Amino acid sequence: TPSEAAELNTCFLRDIAAVISAAGERSQGVGVFTPARSEKEYEGIFPSHFDLIPQRGNGFGERLTNAADDLLHVGFESCCLINSDSPTATAEAFREAVTQLQDADDRIVLGPSDDGGYYLIGMRKLNRHLFEEIDWSTERVFAQTDERAREVGLKVHVLPKFYDVDDGATLRRLCEELLRGNSRDDIAPVTTKFLAELIAREGWERLCPQ
Repeated sequence: TPSEAAELNTCFLRDIAAVISAAGERSQGVGVFTPARSEKEYEGIFPSHFDLIPQRGNGFGERLTNAADDLLHVGFESCCLINSDSPTATAEAFREAVTQLQDADDRIVLGPSDDGGYYLIGMRKLNRHLFEEIDWSTERVFAQTDERAREVGLKVHVLPKFYDVDDGATLRRLCEELLRGNSRDDIAPVTTKFLAELIAREGWERLCPQ
């Protein structure tokens, strides 16, 4: 149902925020929210030490560009933009991104998704070219972003691959991993609890049909 989907997305946010918090003292979590003036809706979702900034822009690329611009302009030496639908991404991957961005040379960090996109892009300075001429929401996003970076002479460090949960097949994959696999206890615990309770109530096949 729509309400269950919204609650699942909230679980994703809580788990991802916890992983960002666990990435180390050198990182500071910031939630980018929409619509404007809806900060109170995120109380209890993001940890109290997270900052919040409103999302700006119309298209996806414009919103990413503006988010990076806003973060770098308020004083962060680097920033990572992380999606909200890859709940199994790990603190180790985020720490690797932070470490890579400590180096003095100009580079970006990309975390590839199985569907050809990326779950993370990190940078020390904003280069708008990274978000131009990208076929958003297609399997070409990662490759095109890598190409844009190399066109302007940026090094690209690639993180371990994870997957987005955005359809029935990837939801089933998530359920299999969290509830039937051998995933670590610290991987998406809020999501795991929600899915376990939902399946106990509704049945496996309703949530994850073949």
